[in-house]
Amino acid sequence: MLTWQQFQSSMQKLIGHYTSEAFIDELTQAKKEFFGNTGSLDENKPHYNLRMHQFYEWYFLTRPLKSYMKTPLEVCTLHRELRLSPEDEQVIEILRDHRHSIFEFLKVKKDEVFLKDLFKNEKITVHHTDLIFGFDTKEFFEARLVKIDKNFYFLKSFCFHPESAQKFISAEVKVHQKNRDLNLETFLLRLNKMRYKFEQYKHVKPELIYTNDNRLGL
Repeated sequence: MLTWQQFQSSMQKLIGHYTSEAFIDELTQAKKEFFGNTGSLDENKPHYNLRMHQFYEWYFLTRPLKSYMKTPLEVCTLHRELRLSPEDEQVIEILRDHRHSIFEFLKVKKDEVFLKDLFKNEKITVHHTDLIFGFDTKEFFEARLVKIDKNFYFLKSFCFHPESAQKFISAEVKVHQKNRDLNLETFLLRLNKMRYKFEQYKHVKPELIYTNDNRLGL
């Protein structure tokens, strides 16, 4: 049975391969795509580590490599230099089925966290991990979940949106629910950028950032 610790170790190994010198051009371009127009990335800022977790998971799980037109997750079984172990192969299969969405926090009870997946309108119970921190019922948040031995766990990337963004997010979720041709990942990346513009432009009203009518050109 794969443990949570084994899963984390294997995922770190896989991501590490695609962030090595051999993929430096891909990594550089990906950072421009992910962090572009959201303010400078400062190692001394409190959200630095969280933003890097968001980037690495997006880079490995969502963004196609230009040389393959597939994500690193989709091509990692082709690279013999990774020397995949049976545990690595399990982790790859688990990640292929991971869930990436916007969630509403409901409550914590003992070692379980209760959420609602806004896009699927589905309640989920997540196993309590050392990543649980400061959930607020007045915030929607982006996260990725994996299922190991029937239990859901959070990956390391979170993006918490302010309470003032709930109306916009709820409306956009309904649009995506009605039109399945819309790309969820494109929307989630756009929301992520809005969150950090909100952090960057503290003097601007949130509703002028979380909007489809970008009158300020931010």
